[in-house]
Amino acid sequence: MEETNRIETGSFNDSQPGQSKGTSSEENLKSKSSSNRKPYYYRRRKHYKPNQQFPSQEKIQFKKVSIVIPLFDEEESLMPLSNEIKKTLKTIDIGYEVIFVDDGSRDNSLKNIKEICKQDRRFRYVSFKKNYGKSAALNVGFKEVTGDAVITMDADLQDDPSEILNLLKKLEEGYDLVSGWKKRRFDPLIKKYSSRFFNFTTRVLTGIKIHDFNCGLKAYRREVVENIKVYGELHRYIPVLADWEGFTVTEIPVKHHPRRYGKTKFGISRFFKGFIDLITVLFSTRYIKRPMHLFGFLGALSFLVGLVVNAFLTYDWIMGNPLSNRPMLFLGMLLIIVGVQFFSVGLLGEMMVKNSFSEKEYIVKDKG
Repeated sequence: MEETNRIETGSFNDSQPGQSKGTSSEENLKSKSSSNRKPYYYRRRKHYKPNQQFPSQEKIQFKKVSIVIPLFDEEESLMPLSNEIKKTLKTIDIGYEVIFVDDGSRDNSLKNIKEICKQDRRFRYVSFKKNYGKSAALNVGFKEVTGDAVITMDADLQDDPSEILNLLKKLEEGYDLVSGWKKRRFDPLIKKYSSRFFNFTTRVLTGIKIHDFNCGLKAYRREVVENIKVYGELHRYIPVLADWEGFTVTEIPVKHHPRRYGKTKFGISRFFKGFIDLITVLFSTRYIKRPMHLFGFLGALSFLVGLVVNAFLTYDWIMGNPLSNRPMLFLGMLLIIVGVQFFSVGLLGEMMVKNSFSEKEYIVKDKG
């Protein structure tokens, strides 16, 4: 398959699910038995014997679910993950598709994805020419979905596909976005406690009462992914973006597993990026359409404090005290100047918002 300049997409529709073209079932059994790698099993709440049939399929109101899986260098996890997804979705009466988004992997991830897609036409993929980040992968994946419900999950086998049913059932209760909560985490201590601090800070500043904003395991109604813009590093704040657009957000506890293959992509730079992104998302959700509310408040506060300082110094000067050795005079003047500048920035922002206003930015829920 030829590779495009930036993104490679593909699906293999000319072969039957579970069997590649030109390969007999006996040869498949031989190749499987000759493999030395032990298969990966998730720890289940209920254990099924090899010959035991699955229980009757669960009824779900959604017609089709799209599963979006962003990944980067996860070659060893892809085959077990795809098998677990298929095993789980056998128990649910719903059509499905799985979209792998390869974020410029440097190992054999793309090769394994192509093999998975060759065996089952319900699996598709998008491959980036280079690494753009998880937000870009999710954004492109969201554009590819065709289901009325969307599931996102990581490819490192730490997210359990058996939670898909629980997420969909919670979505059926009327929520627009259901986020997973890794109540018991199997991560390094630094990552675990930094995540707790990040979630606490985000919860306080945004007012959204969930415990795990950055969990990769989430369920959405399709209209949510069609109306939020995920870019930069804003995948950490998808619940905040959805809440700002008027969608209802909740969470449920989900199972979390230790990483079996590869290594974590967590780095110290995430602390700085997370803080900057939090400021970005707060401004873009609360004040992007009313910049004067932010800059006007800061300007008024700075101007009033400077005015009070200079008024006190003026009274002191009238009483006969010289001001030549009073640094507070310069502080008061600086605060007044900064206050005027904040006001000016707010007014310029309001003018830009007015000129770019469009009624298409409003999401209409119903009309009669």
